[in-house]
Amino acid sequence: MKCVLQHSVLFFLALTFGSAFSQTINVCENCEISSLKEAISTAKDFDTIVVKKGTYKEHNIIVDKPLTIIGENYPLIDGELKGEVITIVSDHVTVDGLFIINVGTSYTEDYAAIRVKKSNHFIIQNVVLEKLFFGIYLEKSSYGKIYHNKIIGDAVEEYNSGNGIQLWYSNHVVVEHNYVEHVRDGIYLEFSDDCLIKNNVSAENLRYGLHFMFSNDDIYQDNTFENNGAGVAVMFSKHIKMLHNTFKENWGTASYGMLLKEINDAEIRGNTFEENTIGINIEGSNRIIYKNNNFINNGWAIKVRGACYTNEFLENNFLYNSFDISYNSKVNDNVFNNNYWSNYTGYDLNKDGIGDIPYRPVKLFSYIVNRTPETIILLRSLFIDIIDFSEKVSPVFTPDNLMDNNPLIKKIIW
Repeated sequence: MKCVLQHSVLFFLALTFGSAFSQTINVCENCEISSLKEAISTAKDFDTIVVKKGTYKEHNIIVDKPLTIIGENYPLIDGELKGEVITIVSDHVTVDGLFIINVGTSYTEDYAAIRVKKSNHFIIQNVVLEKLFFGIYLEKSSYGKIYHNKIIGDAVEEYNSGNGIQLWYSNHVVVEHNYVEHVRDGIYLEFSDDCLIKNNVSAENLRYGLHFMFSNDDIYQDNTFENNGAGVAVMFSKHIKMLHNTFKENWGTASYGMLLKEINDAEIRGNTFEENTIGINIEGSNRIIYKNNNFINNGWAIKVRGACYTNEFLENNFLYNSFDISYNSKVNDNVFNNNYWSNYTGYDLNKDGIGDIPYRPVKLFSYIVNRTPETIILLRSLFIDIIDFSEKVSPVFTPDNLMDNNPLIKKIIW
């Protein structure tokens, strides 16, 4: 906290004293300065560059001093597919209101529409990016904000496409109110801690709506991840909070709303997983609290693949999923309590809102399908009802202690 405060004070002082001596430089076709490169070269520290509406065919634009670059009525910066368009290598840079297209594609370099490289206290906002390789790429850059941008790619195959917003070794960054579609991964983080990812829409991307690895103490809140190739992947991280997000219509043989792999000490609260092949696919993840989530019309609401210990599933709604819980082990020390299960057929004689008999969410047929996927064609048959009933009466293949001892009679409304 002390470090954050110091950075904030320095940022404020730089802006205050810098702006006192700054000037504005206009860029337009008929102006004295007609290119963004020339304006940057001419500008002094903390000047403002206003780019008027028009088309500017430029690439490899290096911002090497503290500047504010503002587009007026979305001027078009056309990189002509020649490489990276804007590279920021200075602290205290703002880019606002540009329309950037035609980023170069390379199999050896990750060309971006806007790259921030080893710089701090940056703002990238209100930009529109199309016909891109990578969109916004942060490289060892911290204390910045990526706000209210629209990133629309035309990715067809993973090997020759990049990510919409990428953070690499970048900490204390806010990524908020962005719209990303048709890229490889909508939002990607690697080795990036203490970041806030909020109110973004990441849809129709080739691979993941959100993908992050080795990134700790991050918060993902109020985002929508819809109709992506494989959903969201959360890997090798700890102390993550995922709050009030929507994971929807992520369908496919290897798809899910969210994949958790080697995630520890996390909170997953208030999210909606709707119409996914698998709501949450969990592997090697421990001490996670799953609370107040909705699992609606998924193939599997939750698939636990192994090495998952001391997790708590509390006060969630499991509504009309083909399978509520899939489990591949006979050992269980996870807690399921006070959830609502639409498949629960018990009773509540004392009218306290809690079922009088426990609910076993793991069905024998789920175990069979895990071992022999082709048997899924028998899903609605009478034979399956019979074997599931027999397993419920006398568990043999499923954990005998995996049950919700206090299933709720009515759906939870928050």
